[in-house]
Amino acid sequence: MQNKLQEYIPNKALLKVLKLLEHDNLVVKIKNERKTRHGDYKRLPNGKHQITINSNLNEYRFLITLLHEIAHFEAYSNYGRFIKPHGVEWKRTFQHLMLPFLNPDIFPNELLPLLAKHFKNPKASSDTDTSLAYALKQFDEPNNKTFIFEVPLGQSFKLYNGKVYKRGEKRTKRFECVEVKTGRLYLFNPNAEVELLKEY
Repeated sequence: MQNKLQEYIPNKALLKVLKLLEHDNLVVKIKNERKTRHGDYKRLPNGKHQITINSNLNEYRFLITLLHEIAHFEAYSNYGRFIKPHGVEWKRTFQHLMLPFLNPDIFPNELLPLLAKHFKNPKASSDTDTSLAYALKQFDEPNNKTFIFEVPLGQSFKLYNGKVYKRGEKRTKRFECVEVKTGRLYLFNPNAEVELLKEY
């Protein structure tokens, strides 16, 4: 696993991460991209525990996602299976795990203040933190995706599933978007990634 992981995370983070993974019953698998999640954790029927992470994440997002999932494993191990998935036990565990990694040897200086702010109260997904998600996106391989908050009002866009929407007004935090085919109204997170359409 060591050789595999060093391709995906910052070099200076490798030894710290390997220390966290020193469990006989914990397996990490690297998967092809899944559109609905960056990674996940589950307890397997045989009593072992499995973490999966998407292979297409940039090294900083990969590291954050891996620590997010390790926090699920540790929270389960320490507090049992009746805790909330992203409740206070998980949050504390995630904060504790993340702290040694929050330094300029591992993360670029422009990400550190955003990470420090995010980890005061980590959310179920770093994607719900718009400024952090946007900053992390700058380290992705170039692609033709745009965030919803960058889409002009009235502009059409396409989701990964092929459905086409038109961007409407912003509510408090999310954006109203109308599915062109059905006329149904949906609310989108500001940093949902979509593909802009020239004409529709």
